[in-house]
Amino acid sequence: MNLGDQFRFTLFTNRPRLAAAADRAGVDRVGPDLELLGKLDRQRGLGTWISNHTEAELPNVFAAVGRARRFVRCNPPHAGLASEIERLLARGAEVIMLPHFHTVPEAEYFARVIDGRALAVLLVETVAAASRVGKLGGIPGIDEIHFGLNDLSLDLGVKPSLAMLSTPLLEDACATLAAQGFPYAVGGIGRAGDASLPVPSDLVYAQYPRLGATGALLSRAFYQDLPEAEFADEVAHARQRLNHWACQPPARLRTAREALRDLVGALASAGVGRR
Repeated sequence: MNLGDQFRFTLFTNRPRLAAAADRAGVDRVGPDLELLGKLDRQRGLGTWISNHTEAELPNVFAAVGRARRFVRCNPPHAGLASEIERLLARGAEVIMLPHFHTVPEAEYFARVIDGRALAVLLVETVAAASRVGKLGGIPGIDEIHFGLNDLSLDLGVKPSLAMLSTPLLEDACATLAAQGFPYAVGGIGRAGDASLPVPSDLVYAQYPRLGATGALLSRAFYQDLPEAEFADEVAHARQRLNHWACQPPARLRTAREALRDLVGALASAGVGRR
């Protein structure tokens, strides 16, 4: 199974040079993260990254990519969402992600506003949304669902965030979408073979074929301090490791699940938070 060859990588960036390097490396979606409303209060004290990207940066970032889809994460549902989406479309966005929604009607409204003019991706970050993925996957105009681990773990009350990968909530949600044949992505990944992280990246990679996911964000740990000349090699390496794990028997994947669960449990007991 060539999971890695088909895997969709998404990179948040407002830096044209990084966008161009990611584009050349074969990253599938590239663009700014404009989510700001409510995020600082929601994640205060967690040490998570809060974007400072702006709409004004979209033209320069989008001009730097050719093969990749021009991507942007907008703000959560709010009174000005339709106007925001219209501005993003006018600036050339081809994929728009809606974060931190709770209800099916909010997702339906998002799809109606986009109206097929861009790919519409739902970022599931709340227990309420995760519990309704069967209905979300049936909304006309919704093209994909992505599970965001930081906010989802916050809403569920588990930590560190990678503990979400072995929770019944996420596993059941993924199984529901897999049964529908609906595409979904999960969380973010670091560089393949990076054992310096609190949870070694290879143990995280093993969860993707087990969950049936076919996409992820490239985390800051993936590209931070990475020379542009090495970006393509790291992307290729990531795809190779995903292919490796996709070829493993179910028993091996279950063993990797238990190893991840035990490790994140030990990290939580030691007071290690989200990464």
